[in-house]
Amino acid sequence: MAQKGVQLDRETFSCSICLDLLKDPVTVPCGHSYCMNCIKSHWDKEEETKIYSCPQCWQTFPVRPVLLKSTMLAVIMEELKKTGLIAAPADHCYAGPEDVACDFCTERKLKALMSCLQCLASFCEKHLQPHFEVASWKKHKLVEPSKKLQENVCSRHDEVMKMFCRTDQQSICYLCSVDEHKGHNTVSAAAERTEKQRELEVSRQNIQQKIQDREKDVKLLQQEVEDINVSADKAVEGSEKIFTEMIRLMEKRFSDVKQQVRSQQQTEVSRVRELQEKLEQEITELKRRDAELEKLSHTQDHNQFLHDYPSLSPLCESTHLSSINIRPLRYFEDVTAAVSEVRDKLEDVLREKWTNISQRVTEVDVLLSQPENMTRADFLQYSCDITLDPNTAHTELLLSDGNRKVTRTGQQQSYSSHPDRFTVWGQVLSPESLTGRCYWEVERGGGVHVAVAYKNISRAGSGTECGFGFNDKSWMLYCDNNSYIFFYNNVPTPVSGPQSSRVGVYLDHRSGILSFYSISETMTLLHRVQTTFTQPLHAGLCIYSRSSAELCKLK
Repeated sequence: MAQKGVQLDRETFSCSICLDLLKDPVTVPCGHSYCMNCIKSHWDKEEETKIYSCPQCWQTFPVRPVLLKSTMLAVIMEELKKTGLIAAPADHCYAGPEDVACDFCTERKLKALMSCLQCLASFCEKHLQPHFEVASWKKHKLVEPSKKLQENVCSRHDEVMKMFCRTDQQSICYLCSVDEHKGHNTVSAAAERTEKQRELEVSRQNIQQKIQDREKDVKLLQQEVEDINVSADKAVEGSEKIFTEMIRLMEKRFSDVKQQVRSQQQTEVSRVRELQEKLEQEITELKRRDAELEKLSHTQDHNQFLHDYPSLSPLCESTHLSSINIRPLRYFEDVTAAVSEVRDKLEDVLREKWTNISQRVTEVDVLLSQPENMTRADFLQYSCDITLDPNTAHTELLLSDGNRKVTRTGQQQSYSSHPDRFTVWGQVLSPESLTGRCYWEVERGGGVHVAVAYKNISRAGSGTECGFGFNDKSWMLYCDNNSYIFFYNNVPTPVSGPQSSRVGVYLDHRSGILSFYSISETMTLLHRVQTTFTQPLHAGLCIYSRSSAELCKLK
């Protein structure tokens, strides 16, 4: 409540023109008080009309009143300043460099609350009050504070521009409409605003519809991301499970081999040791017999020697020596060799199949439509290195530049016989099979067919089953110096577009998109196919007499 009292005191002793505390206060005949300089400045502006008014109640005085300092108010103001009961307005109420300032504040200017399109001025809350109190001012058009009010004034006639010239598409004043814009299609600014407002609403509806469409696309892409992540997780988990099973299988096979080797090791060692024991027993027996013979050999009595000699038992022939000498020694090196052979075969299988696995990973793609605003730089990221296969080239086609360029010479080339060769049509295919996303460009000289085809397209003969674009196994763009025609399954489709010696081809095998482009300083779409490709494709060229074509190096 105390704060409210302070606020009331300040309003009571403030000048309604400068909104600051009264300085040299004077009271006009209607009873309202102002700073002497403020009211003088106000009446100076009304000097031309000789009608002097009070800025608060708008009472008019036919004669400019004589201003005398109000001594009582001056004393009160001094006392109030000494007691400190009157607080200054908060800093945020004053206009800063970026704010619209009140045009009627004479001292430090406050922020404007509204701007008037009739007065062409901006008002703070205090100075705006007459627009709500004076009947004639209530009809004025108030808008948000603006620094551009003078832009509403005609620079030629110094009048507010309330008209709009549709012929010249500019705002004008009434005098302009009967002067330099006479005879033009002119309407009121309000009518033009209404028309433009309708257009704006239509534009907003279109934008809002696009926003909804894009938000729907974003949700689809978010779902696509989730699906990709789920699919990738499943692939990793499934691959991990399979590889784990393979590892366990290998460990099981290793365990079996290890157990078998150890078992065989034990058997062989037992057999060898058994033989070793028998041999050692035989050695012992032989040593004993040798000792007997040695003893007998040292007998000096001839009769005794002859008596004892027959009593010695004959030496038995050993059965072990021959078996050891006949059978060559063999250990477990062959096992290691056999396991090594399995390893090599497994590596060959993994190497062969790994290419297939890796290709499946890299061919994973999101099935989105091809953006219409793709640039050549965007296509070049899919560029692929394509050559021409001599085994498919017609015998009048000369390949050069690393099998990238082909020329129709009219003379037979020294090609060997091959079942893949085109026998009648002047055509050639690439050895590379095309899957996933691929882009390449063909620089042509003369009449050329730029095509893609399945590998199983027919080669022998002159029938349509062999010609690019004349069957259901190939797609072809006919190019010469005057026109383009697209062919598929022997159905021609005229194509319009700028003539160029270079043709770009974009293939998205998985999405079934095949596009042909005219390449010059700009890239122009000539024709696009949306279909389903059931096999890998090969790039193809068909060359007319005295014509040539070259697969461009793009990397």
